[in-house]
Amino acid sequence: MTLAEILAGLDHDITVRDDGLLSGTATIGQPVDVIGISGRAFVGVDEALWLSGRVLETIRRGGDRPIVVLVDSGSQRMSKRDELLGLNEYLAHLAKSLLLASQCGHRTVGLLYGHTAAGAFIATALATRVFVALPDAEPAVMDLPSMSRVTKLSLEVLEEKAKSSAVFAPGLDNLAKTGAVDAVLDPAQPLAPQLEHWLTEPAGRPDGRARRGKSGGSRPAAERIALRVNELARSAR
Repeated sequence: MTLAEILAGLDHDITVRDDGLLSGTATIGQPVDVIGISGRAFVGVDEALWLSGRVLETIRRGGDRPIVVLVDSGSQRMSKRDELLGLNEYLAHLAKSLLLASQCGHRTVGLLYGHTAAGAFIATALATRVFVALPDAEPAVMDLPSMSRVTKLSLEVLEEKAKSSAVFAPGLDNLAKTGAVDAVLDPAQPLAPQLEHWLTEPAGRPDGRARRGKSGGSRPAAERIALRVNELARSAR
């Protein structure tokens, strides 16, 4: 499903910039702020700052207006300039802006409708409290050739592991098995009512990704480890 098709089903005032970034407002049962990335644009320092700025504007206005994040991106921009400027910190700032919005009472919903990968994925849709996707979405936290270079395991070994472990495999179905996806929407039905359902979720709803990953069998230890880390952090205060 294209961005134009998504926007055609919404009552909105959203502007798409030449660089693929977008922002504006929409009514999805209630007024919401919308930000996002289109056209598989890459997310570098400038894009991360601009997107986080829109999120912080929503927080500064007060209230509890939800934020919807539409995502069809490349990966993070791995240029020399962006890396030297500390791209990882800018992506972290964007992710923390969305987390802060949730803590301040703004429900955050990420909708993956196209491609996304790596840091650009982690700092946008995966940083929202609710993450939904369309069936033809193409997520990849890291593709297998890149994973091979990082882990020093051969591509053949990783391809074999991907057959039995969703953690090693790209694609929406595998991402859902890890527990990251709250729901896959039905493109044959109007999207607005489907999004409206998730916009009624409490802003502070518990993060159920580790629990879903355990029940799905792909991340059996994630929930236990996350709880233990939380306990240790609280005891150290």
